[in-house]
Amino acid sequence: MKIARRHVPLAVAAYLSTTRQDVSADTGTYDAFHAPRDVAVQGYGGDTMEPFLTRDGGYLLFNNRNDSSENTNLHWARRVDDFTFSYLGEIQGVNTEALEGVPSMDREGNLYFVSTRSYAQTRSTIYRAKFANGRASAAELVEGVSRRQPGWVNFDAEISADGKTLYFVDAYFGSGNHPQSSILVAAVRSGSGFRRLPEDAPLFANVNRDWLQYAANVSADELELFLTRVQRIEASAEPAIYRCARATIRDPFSVPLRITAIQGFAEASTLSPDGRLLYYHTRVDGRFRLRCVRR
Repeated sequence: MKIARRHVPLAVAAYLSTTRQDVSADTGTYDAFHAPRDVAVQGYGGDTMEPFLTRDGGYLLFNNRNDSSENTNLHWARRVDDFTFSYLGEIQGVNTEALEGVPSMDREGNLYFVSTRSYAQTRSTIYRAKFANGRASAAELVEGVSRRQPGWVNFDAEISADGKTLYFVDAYFGSGNHPQSSILVAAVRSGSGFRRLPEDAPLFANVNRDWLQYAANVSADELELFLTRVQRIEASAEPAIYRCARATIRDPFSVPLRITAIQGFAEASTLSPDGRLLYYHTRVDGRFRLRCVRR
């Protein structure tokens, strides 16, 4: 998601130009978003997690509850308005009895997602398929991403709008069920696969600190990065959503700043194409649902 400089939408450029007045350096917060609102997926009654807005803003992709008691699958819905979507069903041709989740898509309709279907054999979890009219075809592993080492898992992948860079998580679980470390990494297109950037690359030097970080979401121009962070030293700590920025795609992302308008348990953001709205899932009374803040 970084290869060449692209046109920056005017709305996003305006937001970036006001960063100084929106950010409080003393508290480490980002205050440009406000007015949290519930988001409805009409015709759907399950949990809604890991939202992703397609690059034209017309559709919402998501997965149901990520829990061992459920078969986690990919779903889609059509946009009605900023706070309403109409459920269209499961994405056909891609779901299995294993976990399928965390969908993202580039402008050409290439769907990227996480699946545990072959981890025991391949130590890999990130797949892609061609998406059209609610159906995904020719699903395949994304080569060049996984370490292919036991105990390491990649999750929460997002493809850039131009399809040239993949942002994802490198997490070490060891032999347990919870990550001992979780950092953001990136890989760039190389032939039919991807090539991981070196671990010491400066891209995430300000991001991968003493936290668990995951669920990267990048703007179409790749100048903004939203992510979820949680303190690993406090078992009771709730995840929160943070924002980073950079001046050009050649620069590293800035120190993450917490979005003050988003309170309580919050994960997995997705930005509207015009940069005005940030969607995320939250937990309310034990259920996961979508909310949205406006900039």
